[in-house]
Amino acid sequence: MLRVLAVDDEVPALEELVYLLRADPRIEHVTGAGDAAGALGDLSRMLADGDRLDAVFLDIRMPSVDGLDFSRLLSRFAAPPPVVFVTAHDDFAVSAYEIGALDYLLKPVRPERLAEAIRRVEVAVRPAQATGETPAELDEVIPVELGGRTRLVARSSVTYVEAHGDYVRLHTAEGGYLVRMPLAALASRWETAGFIRIHRSTLVAASHITELRFDGGRAVVQVGDERLPVSRRHTREVRDLLVRSFRYDPRT
Repeated sequence: MLRVLAVDDEVPALEELVYLLRADPRIEHVTGAGDAAGALGDLSRMLADGDRLDAVFLDIRMPSVDGLDFSRLLSRFAAPPPVVFVTAHDDFAVSAYEIGALDYLLKPVRPERLAEAIRRVEVAVRPAQATGETPAELDEVIPVELGGRTRLVARSSVTYVEAHGDYVRLHTAEGGYLVRMPLAALASRWETAGFIRIHRSTLVAASHITELRFDGGRAVVQVGDERLPVSRRHTREVRDLLVRSFRYDPRT
């Protein structure tokens, strides 16, 4: 059972969110707060009393301290709770993802979408007793901005990632999407999900590699219709990781 904190400066929105959370059988207790200052006070009292907090469901646009800043404050705690943003504004999705939000819900909140967010919290805080999934197995969604709109791209649909300055390009069967994030940060975040570094500028989903070969003494991997070079620095690591699972053709 989960203990969560809901934060929203609009009373009707807060009451609705608290109602929906309490209606879920996986939620043991919900504390509601009308602003970031009140939420910090509630959180301090919980910690002082030895209470557990499993997640924060948080609005973004709030007076004084907004949801993004509040989430950054939470990150300074020794064991910060996961954050799920609940907002009427989709233009903060990329920023929310960059600071490590577990999920991003748009108002009005659909019960089935909230149920999925609660499942993500459950897996993140207690993987052993949840659904059998681990945080690494939980398919992450990445918000990308396209022409003033935000699209959510599933991590499982990404075949490989390329660095583009301060951005990365996510390659999927449907196309490529730019996200403002360093490749190194994404590589660290997705390492346990089966993504491997094959070059200083390229990250690949191991499950989408169909072949590792040598052309002219240089290693390349086949990912769909693309042949991606492997740097000498990463060749042995890639070969050792993949040779047990994929066909290896040592052509010279």
